[in-house]
Amino acid sequence: MTEKVGVLGKKSGQRTQRSGAERVVNAPLPTVYGEFRAIGYLDHDRGDEQVALVYGEIGTESVLVRLHSECLTGDAFGSQHCECGDQLSSALRAVVAEGSGIVVYLRGHEGRGIGLLAKLRAMALQAEGLDTVEANLALGLPVDARDYGVAAEILHDLGVRSVRLMSNNPRKREALLRHGIQVAEQVPLLIPPCENNITYLRTKRERLDHHLPHLDAVAHLS
Repeated sequence: MTEKVGVLGKKSGQRTQRSGAERVVNAPLPTVYGEFRAIGYLDHDRGDEQVALVYGEIGTESVLVRLHSECLTGDAFGSQHCECGDQLSSALRAVVAEGSGIVVYLRGHEGRGIGLLAKLRAMALQAEGLDTVEANLALGLPVDARDYGVAAEILHDLGVRSVRLMSNNPRKREALLRHGIQVAEQVPLLIPPCENNITYLRTKRERLDHHLPHLDAVAHLS
């Protein structure tokens, strides 16, 4: 059965178009981490297809949750330019260890919302010496264009009222609060840095306010 989330009412002529996120499918998804349910949504506002990976009986309060921004290079290719792939794996392992939880995989968030090709262009500029913020600005693009409204809609649809949010990014917490999801706790998701991503991570801490205290212990990395 298909469920609709959000409201209807955007009109084009005589047609009324849906808005918000619509639940489309709920399918079992066995993974190397455990048996999840993949609950698929269509975001009618942005046209993106979204998925929530749900493990166990999640309840409504203090649910362990990761909002994971799509990162093809890190999630699929194992890029060491960022820590995204390791964060995704760690989050999936964490909800299995917890016995229940949700990983919302947010498509349309590639490169903090600028898209794959623009992200690759920004990475090329970073190889020439710019940091991740400077690279986006040099391309005339926003530093962070992500929106978490659809993530909150998905959590509302799943009956979640408050979360323990696995994130180092204060903006995710602020966004959920704005959209009516309480954050009972912000759980650090700290991945040991390597030589290839230490500059990127330091920029995220210094210029994007990410909470990354573990970087202090790796001052030897260039």
